[in-house]
Amino acid sequence: MKALLALEDGRIFSCRSFTGPGEVGGEVVFNTSMTGYQEILTDPSYRGQMVTMTYPLIGNYGVSREDVESSRIQASALIVREYQDDYSNWRADMSLADYLKASSVMGIDELDTRALTLHLRTKGAMRGIISTDVASPDALVEKAKNLPSMEGCDLASEVSTDKPYRLVKDTPVFIQEALSAELFTARAEKKAVVAFDFGIKFNIIRLLEAAGCEVIVVPANTSADTVKAMNPDGIFLSNGPGDPEPVIYAVETVKALIGYRPIFGICLGHQIMSIALGGKTYKLKFGHRGGNQPVQNTATDKVEITSQNHGFAADLESLAMADVDVSHINLNDSTVEGLRHKVHPVLSVQYHPEASPGPNDAQYLFDEFVSMMERFTV
Repeated sequence: MKALLALEDGRIFSCRSFTGPGEVGGEVVFNTSMTGYQEILTDPSYRGQMVTMTYPLIGNYGVSREDVESSRIQASALIVREYQDDYSNWRADMSLADYLKASSVMGIDELDTRALTLHLRTKGAMRGIISTDVASPDALVEKAKNLPSMEGCDLASEVSTDKPYRLVKDTPVFIQEALSAELFTARAEKKAVVAFDFGIKFNIIRLLEAAGCEVIVVPANTSADTVKAMNPDGIFLSNGPGDPEPVIYAVETVKALIGYRPIFGICLGHQIMSIALGGKTYKLKFGHRGGNQPVQNTATDKVEITSQNHGFAADLESLAMADVDVSHINLNDSTVEGLRHKVHPVLSVQYHPEASPGPNDAQYLFDEFVSMMERFTV
């Protein structure tokens, strides 16, 4: 079915919908990963975005129910050069098209993704509309201009859980009781971790558990007093979508928890920590999204190849008066990729050490978080 992608700056791309008729809008971004389209689609950090895959052939290994990073597709749409409906994978349960259709998410192909990616690199990520109603391209451009901007948008509250839960076989099991220290039942063998859900990926919980943690996930708006009533060994701040600066409730909570227990933040959690420490954030031109981003550890000078998915970054100059060291730097554009507090047990990184998809170079950070909890004394 013929379709159009209309960008807010007036650029039009002809394409085909392989999921049927429809219309959807969002911020158009690109991801350079060669595999992992299912994990990307279900990553809550993509809420409100239409993802362009730069690798040209997508769908060839189908979809497996085991390869999800949340309980639903989070991206608004998927944009590819060539969709392959005939998949080959012994683990696959269905085709990518059927997976998208089941969630009423649009997928388009027969689009020049190289031209689109170059346009976004030059002009920056921007709002767009995909529609199978191709009668008036100019009207679609106007619709794109009227979409809400990602700047100033609190999407963490949209993707966060409403109730605390444990993850059991990739299924959230909700906790009905009042939050208290008694909920952690394995303290003798494991570290008790409260994980704030700003859009948490399942693989983060898996790796925290693999490192020796018992994890309870709590809503993004959980108060500092509630966390203290749970008496955890450590606190985790998750990834998530949107602009960190409107997530004021989380910033104030983190301020109240710095120094209380060791804290580890990833992606949006890193940005929220940066603001809580007195810094600022800003929107990147086209963001970092893919599984091949080089990051240098400033303590060891070693380079890690990392998985990333973010459109905002911590402002280095605004952190000049904060009592922190920059622990990691992006080698492509020198943006801040990690922070460590000089006094308190606080560690945060902008990239995704849990990968999924992506390389595993940075998984050691989960063990470092456990070591921080072991060294900490109340």
